[in-house]
Amino acid sequence: MRSTIFAAALSLGVLSSSAVAQAARSAPFTLDQVRSYPFPTELTAAASGARVAWAVNEQGRRNIYVAAGPAFSARQLTHYDRDDGQELSSVAVSADGKWIVYVRGGDHGSNWDDELPVNVGSNPAPPKVQIFSVSFDGGEPKAIGDGDEPVVSPRSDVVAFIKGNQIWTASIDGSAPAKALFTVRGENGDPRWSPDGSRLAFVANRGDHAFIGVYTNDSTPVTWLGPAFARDRSPRWSPDGKRIAFVRLPGAGGAPDSLLPPRPNPWEIWTADAASGAAQRLWKSPETLSGSVPSTDGGTNLGWGAADRIVFLSYQDGWPHLYSIAATGGTALLLTPGHYMAEHIALSGDGRWLVFAGNMGSDSLDIDRRHVVRVPVDRAAPEVMTPGSGLEWSPTITGDGATLLFISATPQRPPLPAATAFTSARAAMRTIGADRIPADFPAGLVTPKQVVFRSADGLTIHGQLFEAPGRTAARKPAIVYVHGGPPRQMLLGWHYSDYYANAYALNQYLASRGFIVLSVNYRLGIGYGYDFHQPPNSGARGAAEYRDVQAGAAYLRALPRVDSSRVGIYGGSYGGYLTALALARNSDLFAAGVDIHGVHDWSAYSRAFDRQRYEQAPDADSAVATAWHSSPVSSVASWRSPVLLIHGDDDRNVRFSQTTDLVRRLATAKVPFETLVIPDDTHHFLRYANILTVDKAAAAFLERQLLPSAGTATRATGR
Repeated sequence: MRSTIFAAALSLGVLSSSAVAQAARSAPFTLDQVRSYPFPTELTAAASGARVAWAVNEQGRRNIYVAAGPAFSARQLTHYDRDDGQELSSVAVSADGKWIVYVRGGDHGSNWDDELPVNVGSNPAPPKVQIFSVSFDGGEPKAIGDGDEPVVSPRSDVVAFIKGNQIWTASIDGSAPAKALFTVRGENGDPRWSPDGSRLAFVANRGDHAFIGVYTNDSTPVTWLGPAFARDRSPRWSPDGKRIAFVRLPGAGGAPDSLLPPRPNPWEIWTADAASGAAQRLWKSPETLSGSVPSTDGGTNLGWGAADRIVFLSYQDGWPHLYSIAATGGTALLLTPGHYMAEHIALSGDGRWLVFAGNMGSDSLDIDRRHVVRVPVDRAAPEVMTPGSGLEWSPTITGDGATLLFISATPQRPPLPAATAFTSARAAMRTIGADRIPADFPAGLVTPKQVVFRSADGLTIHGQLFEAPGRTAARKPAIVYVHGGPPRQMLLGWHYSDYYANAYALNQYLASRGFIVLSVNYRLGIGYGYDFHQPPNSGARGAAEYRDVQAGAAYLRALPRVDSSRVGIYGGSYGGYLTALALARNSDLFAAGVDIHGVHDWSAYSRAFDRQRYEQAPDADSAVATAWHSSPVSSVASWRSPVLLIHGDDDRNVRFSQTTDLVRRLATAKVPFETLVIPDDTHHFLRYANILTVDKAAAAFLERQLLPSAGTATRATGR
């Protein structure tokens, strides 16, 4: 009942059918063309002057680019020329603008082992995860140490980094070998230089508790800041270097609590004298669900700004908003009131401004976009800097305070760095590096349409509808796309995540092939407030979000131009889970699907269900049962529709065993399925050739199952 594909590179195996070749000839553009876009990340600026750097992934060739004001002309600085799956991360410009530092290797979007090498080429000698430096003016990059999380000293001479859970340092120019700076117990990380570069704050994670330490020199003992039975994190220096703010969470332990009801996760902000370690509490979160530690980008986003104000993010009023509080105490000031979120948050070099990406604006469609917003740290006066129909994210301000840099896209144009004057809102924007977009990149991409519909329980759901222009008498097949995460939000244009930019490209391609595609922003996602982000009875607690997937299918089936018998579904990660759940529970609604590295059995997935200890949660049995019944494997008996299962076997986000187990169950139940295994690649398919293989396999499978002209069957064709 199955057909297996073993892919190690571009080969498509049995899915390279004549139908795929015919599709490539007849489509307005090919999948290769729409996936050829360069994708910029890691945009950052020097603390002085107007020099900036960023990383670009060009069809698997990842390199560092730089530019300098006022012209900001892009210049390629490194020249890695292979699709080898080695990501570039932690890009930084030294304060004096003379050096670029970055990490090459690892998988930094993973849930575990992000610091371990990724060997997508299955080479006998795996690559290393290394820290490199290169002169802004050019030259060969130098490997200055094996490690991760580099932080450049404000003096621009030394780089601190993590190796073997200890903190090391290396000369930024590579003139001296790296060495351990000091050795203390625990998993040490999050190094933070003092403003003058003379001391280093860090976090020592010791399991059930964590301390903030301050290292001064070889002869001075480490100073611990208010050590307690707590988990401390996020040290942030005051501008004068005398104090440190940090976040405190309760220590681990206590009697097991119920697993099914959600409960608050309180947190506090403390400040400490950096010399003596004496500490005191500055602020305490409300002991409510929405007052819990925020789980959006950057978490608490703690910072120490100008006017001696400490800034942070909290969900306490129902939206992820920015606040500030005087370092001497008092009431926290809400800086960003309104129904929108703040993410990708940065503090200006002078500490006077916060800039962030938010779904804020005067247009009703802006709830499903991102624009760059600025707000002073001491006043509730947010201002959209990049209004319009485009999307903007990852803002940073040049060291001279004159220019706002960010990454910009539109529904048609893929992401590029861009610049505008910081001195005034609505200033003219200019893109950087537009010549990197291939000449044959498709010009005719559709603009997704915002659609709003209701789930069965009345919850309002947003989606984006992709449909190529042109009328036809025949009804069209349709596809529900479900994102992963799940704390994500799909947008009305190119996405700021490379994973979801890929999905956007695939949705565009499927629309060009005659499908109507609906991307569903189901509950558990971000962008619509706390209650939407953290709904009851969701995930392993009841899968309430599946109602929104059903509602998306109902929306499509109600469209007169949709053939209700040819509605498919696909998604990756959490979207793979919802795809499998849809096929298992509702093969009557979904004719076929593509499940990419999804979770299939919650009861075997979470440590919360560990039954080894003597004490058990009061609802342990019912929680495990609920997790099981929230899982696709619990409904395999009603699964009838064909599925393509895809997984990379070095997945560090969802265990490969989740799909191995499902394959065995589907085979026993005689459910038609096909498989595609990507050896030695991760959840994010770091090798471009592999993600292209995955996309082509998914598109070909959906065409064969749902387009009558692409194959002899529209339902089950398992072999």
